[in-house]
Amino acid sequence: MTIIYAIDLLGTMFFAISGAMAANRKHIDIFGATFTGFVTAIGGGSLRDVFLNLRPVWVDDGNYLIAILIGVTISVVANNRLDRLARTLTFFDAIGIGFFCIVGVQKSLVNESSEIAAIILGMFSAVMGGVIRDTLMNETPLIFRKEIYATACLSGAILYVLLGAVGVDSTVNAFLSALIISCIRLVAVKFKLSLPVIGG
Repeated sequence: MTIIYAIDLLGTMFFAISGAMAANRKHIDIFGATFTGFVTAIGGGSLRDVFLNLRPVWVDDGNYLIAILIGVTISVVANNRLDRLARTLTFFDAIGIGFFCIVGVQKSLVNESSEIAAIILGMFSAVMGGVIRDTLMNETPLIFRKEIYATACLSGAILYVLLGAVGVDSTVNAFLSALIISCIRLVAVKFKLSLPVIGG
């Protein structure tokens, strides 16, 4: 199992937890929670793969579906404990976008995307699952709120490309860049940091 593969599975599980928790909070039944966890987990990666002219990986690899089921199960069984840990989905969402963004950048570079395109596709990988989740829950997606979200992904993706250019080990680079994304997101939420609003 390669490090990229392991990170991708872990990110899939975290996003499934995030999606299922959102459904649980809306008192949606177990099928709805599973469906929400599923589309949250695979939405961003599937969109990235479409842009890369690739078959979405979860179609051929059942381990991704297992990771989603594990995430949904964790959310259903330990919902109250998880809710206290991440009452607004912030914790798991921050972890998820960190992992997914870097995997998106890596996969894009492997498939011969330019560095700029890889950075953008990494961001798409990270944020689109959350956009789908929030849309299904009839909420304004985080990417459209006055919060540092996609910007954190862009920062980590750029860092990954820069560190790769100077020869930093890919495993160290992946974890460091993903950690930076998650930390920026969590710090921004804790201290209510945001970008300037146009016209505001």
